[in-house]
Amino acid sequence: MANETRAKITAALGRLHQGSSDFDLNPDVQLDPVRTLRPAAVLVALQQVGGEMHVVLTKRASHLKHHAGQISFPGGKQEKTDNSLGQTALREADEEIGLPPQNVEILGRMPTHETVTNFTVTPVLGLIRATFTPTPDHNEVAEVFTVPLSHVANPAHYSIQGRRWRGQRRAYYTVPYGPYYIWGATARILRALAEGMNP
Repeated sequence: MANETRAKITAALGRLHQGSSDFDLNPDVQLDPVRTLRPAAVLVALQQVGGEMHVVLTKRASHLKHHAGQISFPGGKQEKTDNSLGQTALREADEEIGLPPQNVEILGRMPTHETVTNFTVTPVLGLIRATFTPTPDHNEVAEVFTVPLSHVANPAHYSIQGRRWRGQRRAYYTVPYGPYYIWGATARILRALAEGMNP
């Protein structure tokens, strides 16, 4: 199963060349051409659960100042001590959900994703090598859960919704799963992966 997934992901990464953005569905938004974008990385971690590959996601703590209660990948901004964005993703996953870096086989990177919060996020795909039981940092993470890769890899499971943001209606992708409302940057990154896996 792992080898099959590895081959599918590697092939998908080879098809992805164009970055994505929180503004993809909002062409009327005027972006500042000299805006400063901060580098960040997230870990799109794949874990075998019951014979099927799943994606590891987190629900952010409700007391956080930004994106409280939202669904996200483990990840964050690149620190000066990080030698690469891959190291950023692994460090953040270790800090947020207790995933040891040595338990992750890096499969590659997706093109960057620009967020409304002025980050350039690099999604790093990794395969969890051995059994992993999350130990979330409850200062940042309320819950760690998994979603079947087959669910988020199916473009039919995505819809476009919208809400008011800074006085304008903003459209975004969603890919709900059970009680989890996955939307925004997380859904857009997963949507890009789905596009790569379904050429």
